[in-house]
Amino acid sequence: MFWILEDKEEAAYMHNDLERLLPKHHVLFYPASYRRPYEISRVDNANVMMRAEALKKISTSQKPVLLVSYPDALFEKVVTRKELKKKTLSMKVGESIALDFVNEVLFDYDFQRVDFVSQPGEFSVRGGIVDVFSFDKEEPYRIEFFGDDIDRITSFDIETQLSIDALRKVEVVAHLENKLQSEDRQALWDFLPQKTCYIYPRVAEIGTALDQLFVKAKEVHAALESPLTHGTPSELFVHGQELIVALDERLHLCFSGEKEAHHLTFDCQPQPSFHRNFDHIIDHLIDNKAQGISNHIFCSSPTQVDRFRRIANELASEDLFDIHVMPLYRGFIDKQHQVAFYTDHQFFERHHKFRLKNGYAKKQAINLKEFNQLSVGDYVTHIDHGIGKFGGLQRIKVEDKMQEAIKLIYGERDTLYVSIHALHKIAKYSGKDGAVPKIYKLGSVAWKKLKQKTKTRVKQIAFDLIQVYAKRKLKKGFQYASDSYLQHELEASFVYEDTPDQRSATEAVKQDMESEQPMDRLVCGDVGFGKTEVAIRAAFKAVDNGKQVAVLVPTTILAFQHHSTFSKRLKDFPVRVEYTNRFRSAKDKREILADLEKGKIDIIIGTHQLVNKSTVFKNLGLLVVDEEQKFGVGVKEKLRALKDNVDVLTLTATPIPRTLQFSLMAARDLSIINTPPPNRHPIDSQVLGFSEEVIRDAIIYELQRGGQVFFVHNRVENLLEFSGMLQRLVPDAKITSVHGQMDGGSIEKRMRDFIDGQVDILVATTIIENGLDVPNANTIFINNAHHFGLSDLHQMRGRVGRSNKKAFCYFLSAPLSTLTDEARKRMRALSEHTALGSGFQIAMRDLEIRGAGDLLGGEQSGFINEIGFDTYQKILKEAIEELKEEHFQELYPEDIGTSKEVQIDTDLEILFPDNYINNVQERLSCYQSLHEVKDQAQLEQFALELEDRFGPLPMPSKALLQSVQLKWVAAALHFEKLVLKKGKLIGYFNTSAKDDFFASDGFSNLLSRLQGHSKKGFIKERKQGESTRLLLTFESMESVESALICLRELSP
Repeated sequence: MFWILEDKEEAAYMHNDLERLLPKHHVLFYPASYRRPYEISRVDNANVMMRAEALKKISTSQKPVLLVSYPDALFEKVVTRKELKKKTLSMKVGESIALDFVNEVLFDYDFQRVDFVSQPGEFSVRGGIVDVFSFDKEEPYRIEFFGDDIDRITSFDIETQLSIDALRKVEVVAHLENKLQSEDRQALWDFLPQKTCYIYPRVAEIGTALDQLFVKAKEVHAALESPLTHGTPSELFVHGQELIVALDERLHLCFSGEKEAHHLTFDCQPQPSFHRNFDHIIDHLIDNKAQGISNHIFCSSPTQVDRFRRIANELASEDLFDIHVMPLYRGFIDKQHQVAFYTDHQFFERHHKFRLKNGYAKKQAINLKEFNQLSVGDYVTHIDHGIGKFGGLQRIKVEDKMQEAIKLIYGERDTLYVSIHALHKIAKYSGKDGAVPKIYKLGSVAWKKLKQKTKTRVKQIAFDLIQVYAKRKLKKGFQYASDSYLQHELEASFVYEDTPDQRSATEAVKQDMESEQPMDRLVCGDVGFGKTEVAIRAAFKAVDNGKQVAVLVPTTILAFQHHSTFSKRLKDFPVRVEYTNRFRSAKDKREILADLEKGKIDIIIGTHQLVNKSTVFKNLGLLVVDEEQKFGVGVKEKLRALKDNVDVLTLTATPIPRTLQFSLMAARDLSIINTPPPNRHPIDSQVLGFSEEVIRDAIIYELQRGGQVFFVHNRVENLLEFSGMLQRLVPDAKITSVHGQMDGGSIEKRMRDFIDGQVDILVATTIIENGLDVPNANTIFINNAHHFGLSDLHQMRGRVGRSNKKAFCYFLSAPLSTLTDEARKRMRALSEHTALGSGFQIAMRDLEIRGAGDLLGGEQSGFINEIGFDTYQKILKEAIEELKEEHFQELYPEDIGTSKEVQIDTDLEILFPDNYINNVQERLSCYQSLHEVKDQAQLEQFALELEDRFGPLPMPSKALLQSVQLKWVAAALHFEKLVLKKGKLIGYFNTSAKDDFFASDGFSNLLSRLQGHSKKGFIKERKQGESTRLLLTFESMESVESALICLRELSP
């Protein structure tokens, strides 16, 4: 059966509903592979996979297949069955097949050999293990050979590279859209079985859609530089008349209002609209029951089931319906069969969005891994020796045994080899906006001085932060009551589904408000990830408890945007929301301030004027600060006074680095919103030269689907010229422009017109960068994009993609060949990393460094650039740990006495051999991952992962993993360093001046165990300058394993 719907959205909803209602059937979605004809380079990976999967299933499945599609997808001709067979390689467990033959076939299929597979069309070979990513599957395969026999086949995860499911047989499919001759193509209906039944709405409309696409394809083909090297439109695509003739010859069912010779009548009605009036809903269900119609309610989640049951139980005594956890697109009443299906999202007027496979866009972890990988020539900071250059991994001989070390090159060609056991001492250097660091000479005192200066300053800042936090913890604030019925109603009326992060942030905020101490919480999340909703819920809780709320924002645009958002969300509740900024009249401001003082205003939203002495609150309970770092020093000083005895909630879109999050938790309560709202699409980002045709087509596409457009041009002097150009290209569009030099009233009116949908295109400077939330605007052009920094581009791109519609961002730049290296990298990064949150990852370094400076004070940016961001974080972490021990033991008792990293120096061969992990980057990555292992369970998991990916562990790698256990045991015994050389084990005790270990029972018990030890060990003192070191020595230690057994015997 083949359903053809009007467009992709309708088709996707139908696909979702069929999949849920018919779980035992093969329900397949067949999308278009690209948006514009001949744009082969802009294919959507997920769509290519769904097309290949559908064709493969149709050609091989014994069970009936249900296929769902739309005109744009039918437009492209497909591979013939004969060609599909030629482009498929089958393999099964136990089969004999030469590894070289597999290699040859994959090369023949145009698969690319790589070190690690991450996207379709790639394969890798490591010894007897072949990883291959077929074009018709979401996960790649791992095929393990024993000689020429296939021993094991599994699917595996591209992010972790670990096996998932064991499989008996697999088929690897090549790229079916690639390099096809005209004789290898046919219309989709010619590929489908003869007995296929076609179901569709009005056929003429589908035919017209195909004809329009065909005309466009002819135009694009004529404009190509070398049209003869591409197939003609007739060879590649179908037109409307072909479809009409084909459907007429085949079994079909057409839904239309017109009666034909053979017609069927259905007595069905769509679910009525009840406008969230639950009394009407219950009355309607009672009427149905009286007529013998059975009611079925379909909910998107168990939470929604509970919510609907709770409301129904309050309003009706009888059992009126069956309820199911199954999201459906639309409800309907079928009077013929006496059944009614209703959806919760239509009852509650919530958004519902189809879900399709996201495919195998490279995952975030992989983007991030690539971004942070060390390459030869990168700047690296060593905590003890300063900044040098990474010279790669080097195998060196120590006492005739091979070891692996990291080579660092310093000033005057000094070379330092860093043991893989001391990886924690080095970090990739990253400074703000590509700053180039100073390279130090080995042994230079300048680095030590800079490190000490940084630490002293950082420690002071950290001390001030923790002291403020400690004082707040000792204060008593207003204790809010637990959630009321109204609070539950407000949260239930949110039209989107809460993300897990949003839910936990909301809970954390409410717990803070319900505790005795005043709240000081920072909520951090990417643009459009739902921070404002968390603030609205907190504000409502405060108002519900008789308190006033102040929302402080950095810009006038943000003030009226927040006013609009808060007012809409709270319109059904007894809450008065007002806003004040420099554009409001003096009369308005006087009235607002008077009402605020009398307590007539519940929530006031405003810019820095809110912290002036003229603003008096009757009973302020909560202060919400949006993007605090954007305020000037004077405003921040006044803020401190205002914050003193109220609950404070701060929102920021500037990401906070993970390592810094843990450090900051010592000084501030923190909630991170990392997960995007459900049903969000990644923004389709393209870097293009300036082209009036592309601009016109993209604007028409957006306006035809009822959307709006941003056009950013950051030069005030010719902004109107661009407005005129757009008016010429799209004469029917309503266009307005805004920039920061206009008077406030004009800016506000024009922005409001755009937000309210009165204007189609807003031409603006970067004034729109922060705060503007227009869910209906889903296309943005950024002119001269190469002149902006990554973080600015990321923030502007964040203006679109804030609803459940697919969004488009066009970075218009000069030709890439004319740009600087830095600008070219920026453009490439933005177009390649379009997955949700990945733009966040790419802008991450610049934003995080900015974030660190914002949180810890602007002057810190200088230190960060001098020593590198990661090293700065290490120094900050160290400083906070010292402060906890020296000054704040009562506040953090659980953090005191944590053991330090133990150094190991050995002449044994303990490493990952290069014939085991032959990729240098991956070997280094494995060393780093091993360094991050914290306990036995993680270590065992790490060993299993290595075996899964690379095969059985060789002896040097087993010894390497045992050396990690050795470090843990040594740390528990109070050693700071172990030397395992020439058959001797020497342990150096940690003898810091503040240490009271040697006066404790722990040390005397260790001495007792030493006396009864099976190996003879002895303790002696050794003078080192002014201090004395205490050493424990054991003889006859030939391996890491024997050293581990020996120290375990000493352990309690």
